[in-house]
Parts: sequence; C-alpha cells; structure tokens
Amino acid sequence: MTKNRTSSTDTRWTGMVPVDDTALAVTDAGGPGVPVVYLNGQFATQGYWKRVLAELGDGFRHITYDERARGKSKRSGDYSFEVAVRDVDAVLAARGVDRALVVGWSYGAFVAAHWAGRNPERALGAVFVEGAEPYDWLDEAMEQRIRKLFKRMGWFLPVLRPTGLAPRMSAAQQAESNIELGRISRERELGPVLDAITVPARYVLGSGSSFGSKGDEQERIRTAVGAVIARNPHIELAVKVPSNHGAILRKDFRAVADTVREVAGLAR
Repeated sequence: MTKNRTSSTDTRWTGMVPVDDTALAVTDAGGPGVPVVYLNGQFATQGYWKRVLAELGDGFRHITYDERARGKSKRSGDYSFEVAVRDVDAVLAARGVDRALVVGWSYGAFVAAHWAGRNPERALGAVFVEGAEPYDWLDEAMEQRIRKLFKRMGWFLPVLRPTGLAPRMSAAQQAESNIELGRISRERELGPVLDAITVPARYVLGSGSSFGSKGDEQERIRTAVGAVIARNPHIELAVKVPSNHGAILRKDFRAVADTVREVAGLAR
C-alpha cells in the first residue's frame, strides 16, 4: 500500500473543524495506514460507515465527518454541492493529510468523483458506492415530485432531528439540495467529470429500487455506468450486490470494504 503521505497522528481524534460559517464534526482514526475519507449520503451521517470501518480494521487511517447541518455538524448558510466538495479539502487540511483515497456513498459518491477529478495529484483513488452515475433523471415532473415529497415530510422532520435521523435543514432546503443533485447528475455535467479521472476508481452498485424511486428507475440509472467504464480505463465496476440503495452499507459492507482494499492496493 501507499505510504501515508501526511503529518500523521498516531492517536484517534474527534472534534469540530471550523469552515466558513459553520463547523464540521470530524473523526480521525489516526495511525500510519493509507488515509481514507468517507463521504456520506445526502442527509446521512458518518455513523453509516461503522460496519465498513470495522471490516477494514486498523490498517487504514479512517477519516469520517458529518456534512453541514448533518449529525453533530453546525448549520450553515450554504448547502450547495460546491461547498460539499470544498469541505473535503477543509477536513483534510485540518487533519494534515495531503493525499487520500475518497469513498462516497450516494450523494457522497458524486462529491468523491468531483474531488478526485479536480485533484489528480492528491487523490490516491476513489470508490463510488451507489452514486456518481451520469443519467438525466431530473425533468420538470420529477422536480415537482421532489418538492411535494419533502413538503409532505416537513411536519415530522423537526421530530426526527434530535435523534440524528434528519438534518437540521428545512424541507425546502432538502428539496433544493436533491434537485441540485439531479442537475449535477446529468450526462453533460457529470460525464466530463468522470472522464477526467486519472486515478484508480471503482463502482459498487446495488440492486432494486431506492426511497423515492418508482419501478425500474434506479436500475436504469445504474446502466449509465457501462458507458463511463467504456470511456475511461481508470474506472471499473468492482461488484454489483443484492442490497438496495439504502441498505448497501449495512448489508453489503464487506463488498465495499473489499473494494477499498483493491483500490488502495492499486495506489502503490
């Protein structure tokens, strides 16, 4: 494996990293292993990675964090995708890490793809778990569907926030974030980002539908990965697992961990 190119810390660290108008809750496992930063689903927290981290063990320097207004992180005036990508740099800089392997699930996979494409000298590799598939799934009807869905959810979101199961964002803010992701997902937007990746990258894809999808929508989105792989020799499909989008980190964590090991091994 690649040596840890960082001013390493030998001990676990948990704390808040100030960024712009907010602060992010970060956990750094420390140690001399390859630094791996884990990027969460759109409204998820770093806790979703616990099974993957346990499976990988102490051979890696695991860095997890909650995005703005998620988990223990503070609220912000900016929840855009662009700041989500920039926050990766802020976390790595705060922990003294120069190079890292990025692993993202769902929304986090899109963040990982953008960060790896923009930082070829700093990215050791990338793993995209059920995300970063270029597909034009957002149209006017879907946009309205998203707005209605989050509006219906709005009444009980405040009840869930103290449990950590919902972000400290309004229903409208969550809807806008989801709609922005649809625009970023379009082939003309995401395709060039993926084509620019020059480090080892692997997809881990699930099966079946996901929350908010209908029929075979999610499977159609996954088919877009074939064209990505055909164009870019650095990107491959590692595995397609039985779990659906929401359960993949819980039920197929071993497949995700195996893929992280594979990419880390290629980054020699």
